[in-house]
Amino acid sequence: MKSTIIRLAVASALGLGAAGLAQAAEEEHAAEGGEAHAVHYPLKKPEYVDWTFAGVFGKYDQGQLQRGFKVYREVCSACHGLSRVAFRTLGSEHGPGFSEAQVKSLAAEYEVTNADPDEAGDMFQRPAEPKDFIPSPYPNDLAAAASNGGAVPPDLSLITKSRAVERGLPWFIFDMFLPYQEQGADYLHALLTGYEEPPEGVEVPEGTYYNPYFIAGMSLKMPPPISDDQVEYTDGTPQTVDQYSRDVAAFLMWAAEPHLVERKSMGFKVMIFLAIFAGLLYITKRRIWEAAH
Repeated sequence: MKSTIIRLAVASALGLGAAGLAQAAEEEHAAEGGEAHAVHYPLKKPEYVDWTFAGVFGKYDQGQLQRGFKVYREVCSACHGLSRVAFRTLGSEHGPGFSEAQVKSLAAEYEVTNADPDEAGDMFQRPAEPKDFIPSPYPNDLAAAASNGGAVPPDLSLITKSRAVERGLPWFIFDMFLPYQEQGADYLHALLTGYEEPPEGVEVPEGTYYNPYFIAGMSLKMPPPISDDQVEYTDGTPQTVDQYSRDVAAFLMWAAEPHLVERKSMGFKVMIFLAIFAGLLYITKRRIWEAAH
């Protein structure tokens, strides 16, 4: 009984929602000799989105990344940090591509704790500078948990790498030759657009929200964060939940993979070099073999 309580407490602290709690109870029931019914999550697999950064020659769309950062800033940043992304990288040529003045202006909207104390030895807050990292909305995890019903909103810096859903058969075979790296972005888009009413007969605890695309259960504590026309776009892009989700997922993909374009370019050049090198080795081997006979 004690171990059951511990498992349930851990699941609740992690914000796993109704399904996470149920799974913890099922595991305990199985450990005591009972029959457990395995449930695999997510209940629905994310659909594949046609991303501009997919494929060997894929690259980020600067306009989409700028819109995605706006969605993050106006919606997601209230609960989620981006602590591994420095403001200066927002001006990256292969990233959002903001100008130097825009980066300084964006950074100045945030406050950070100065690295060194003042003359009195006290730490103090100051406007952020391009060299600083985007701060978390909470001073620590305890404060974050207290503000979110016991669940700590995850930092989004690497979310597209830590929340990817396996593609399974037969796709993983193709991925051996043309690696698919967009599972995390697909998952975020599906999660943000996947909130719905629970099916008949399915109950979720009060304070959680049913989402069949959630990777850790059937419901989660985060309510639907985006609605149509919530964020204003000035470039004529549709202001819909689907478009907002695509844009912020693309931005967070860049946050986790800021050097993706350069890496793909270098990888392609290396493969061309290896192909030419292998051809030269084969020709050399043939000539040496013929000369020896």
